[in-house]
Amino acid sequence: MSGLSAPAAEAQAHSAHLREVIQEHIIAAGGGIPFWKFMELALYAPGLGYYSAGAHKFGPGGDFTTAPERSPLFSACVATALGAVLRQLDAGAVLFELGGGSGAFAEACLLQLQADDALPARYAILEPSADLRQRQRQRLQQRLPAALLARVEWLDGPIQEPWNGVLFANEVIDALPVPRFSMRAGEVMEEFVALDGEGRFVRREQPADPLLAAAVRHVEQQLPEPFAEGYRSELLAQLPYWIQAVAGGMQRGAMVFIDYGYARGEYYLPERGDGTLRAFRQHHVTGDVFAWPGLQDITASVDFTALAEAGVGAGFAFSGYCSQASFLLGNGLQTHLLGLEAQATDEVALHNLRQQAKALTLPSEMGERFQAIGFQRGVDLEPAFALGDLSHRL
Repeated sequence: MSGLSAPAAEAQAHSAHLREVIQEHIIAAGGGIPFWKFMELALYAPGLGYYSAGAHKFGPGGDFTTAPERSPLFSACVATALGAVLRQLDAGAVLFELGGGSGAFAEACLLQLQADDALPARYAILEPSADLRQRQRQRLQQRLPAALLARVEWLDGPIQEPWNGVLFANEVIDALPVPRFSMRAGEVMEEFVALDGEGRFVRREQPADPLLAAAVRHVEQQLPEPFAEGYRSELLAQLPYWIQAVAGGMQRGAMVFIDYGYARGEYYLPERGDGTLRAFRQHHVTGDVFAWPGLQDITASVDFTALAEAGVGAGFAFSGYCSQASFLLGNGLQTHLLGLEAQATDEVALHNLRQQAKALTLPSEMGERFQAIGFQRGVDLEPAFALGDLSHRL
């Protein structure tokens, strides 16, 4: 991680506090906690975790840049896809965003939906971080007309009462606390986090519980050969329950998820024998997920086959699966780009817009590394995935 500076003294103190909290959890649990619990604490411990504390995370000054921060083109194209579903629903439809980030998506999406005459009655954001909620609120208050702002609300959990609408999540599933498994003498083991003699975090293995073991065997049956001795990876066995939970009481509507990851056959390739787990800090990636808890993002790629299974298992019909590039191009990227170019004031602005479009779609950038997947119930979302369908890979 050359070029990565050490955290400031205040940040180091913050990280040390969270490290102590995690150490206390490990001791209280008898010497070890599942890796997913470590990840949950590192990311979401109240007031201390990476996503629940106040550090700047998004954009050039943060640790990573998501597509909505890269360009409003992303949000405009997603709005086109979601708006087509909202127009199929009644006047009380809800657009439900999981994890609002900086608020950039909500801002651009609402403006595009207004232009397309496809506004939802409510735009609900589920954001667990109080700090991010405040940042989202400030951004939208400053940049949205009052009539649009009045439709926005923040929720503490999924919508439990019956509702119709669309659910959207960009780079959310990769941040769900994920179990890690390994294979030892043909048995499925689960990775735990323990402490060495000096209080440092170390890996430890113990037999996996029945849920994780069964999920690993389910995956293994779909692969050309069994997992090799010592193979280590991630598997979000709770994903079906998570999908059911976030859909809540949805009666009619659609769900769209965009994230980085692979179809199952590629996710669990033999050469990917240490999984996809990694951490981000200051736009640098590292495999040391134990370093600086609370100051770095921890993430694992998404198994899109597992996501497809979970969505269908929750009672939704599968709508489609494609690369982010295909999804954006199939939902009006060229039209939206031309519209923004017409508003550009000089050649620099034109150049920037075209660079944004390239960043979102080029294979070497976000275009192929990120994929989109959709589900529907009582509506038709399939046209959003008409270009570049990759469902045969699932």
